[in-house]
Amino acid sequence: MEISVIALFVSMAAGVAMGPYVISKLRAFKLGQNIRQEGPESHLVKQGIPSMGGVLFLSVLLIAGLLFSGLNPTVVFMIFVTLSFGLIGFLDDFLKVKKKSSDGLSAKSKMSYLLLFGILAGGVLHFGFDYDAVRIPFVNTEVSLGIFYVLFVVVFFAAVTNAVNLTDGIDGLSSTVTICVLIFYVLVGVKQGQEPVVLFSSVLIGGLLSFLFYNRYPAKVFMGDTGSLALGGAVGIAALMTKTELLLILVGIVYVVETLSVIIQVAVFKKTGKRVFKMAPIHHHFEALGWKENKIVVVFASVTLLAVAAAYLVL
Repeated sequence: MEISVIALFVSMAAGVAMGPYVISKLRAFKLGQNIRQEGPESHLVKQGIPSMGGVLFLSVLLIAGLLFSGLNPTVVFMIFVTLSFGLIGFLDDFLKVKKKSSDGLSAKSKMSYLLLFGILAGGVLHFGFDYDAVRIPFVNTEVSLGIFYVLFVVVFFAAVTNAVNLTDGIDGLSSTVTICVLIFYVLVGVKQGQEPVVLFSSVLIGGLLSFLFYNRYPAKVFMGDTGSLALGGAVGIAALMTKTELLLILVGIVYVVETLSVIIQVAVFKKTGKRVFKMAPIHHHFEALGWKENKIVVVFASVTLLAVAAAYLVL
């Protein structure tokens, strides 16, 4: 545990130190954010702010994670999964910049990559780590899925990565909420004696805290899909390693509500032509109601911390 605490602070310090260099390079390569015209009007001033900033905390995760873990196989695997999904986001962000549009990878291409990396991760978990069961929370029992566990992992990653991606819509939101979620995995890792999970989560928390130094309102850099899809992969693999996949519905309640708000908005609009929310995902609804970005971040993070406490009590 002591090494994980040290790793967290070293990661945070390294990220803060690297930030200006990374941001300057993103500007130099003209990797600016393209803002959707149908989004909140207040976001139009963010046009051109460097995106793909996820490379900052992912670089910290890669370097510090490998160094502090001594190339522990579990940590290496968790980092690989995180970077794999980050690569999908990187391709998406790159195409957005190249096209000078808010449209990157096609939905079909993105889903194909998600399925590919989901299968790879599921295969390693099943055949390498001998995972084949899903734990049911509250009743403390496991349901064996056999080879179908791989399919479960594929669906799970597709859901989690997209949910986390939807949460990345205002300055500091996804970073802050995910830090809160990762605190849960530090606690669970300690309780289960899974030091690799504790170290992985601690290093990523440190990286995200450093990123938040530049991403808090008013943001100097955005994580882009490079960061948000990677965070989905990180949260997903932490949940799978600790067998808290279904409990993530509670821990990641903000992710769930963000996703449901989009599903409800689209479904109702298609059927009735009316909108349930002023805008979706739901953080934009609160923006439209006049909430400041910082207020939304604080409220959503507070809800997540309450969910983390509740989930930990039922472990």
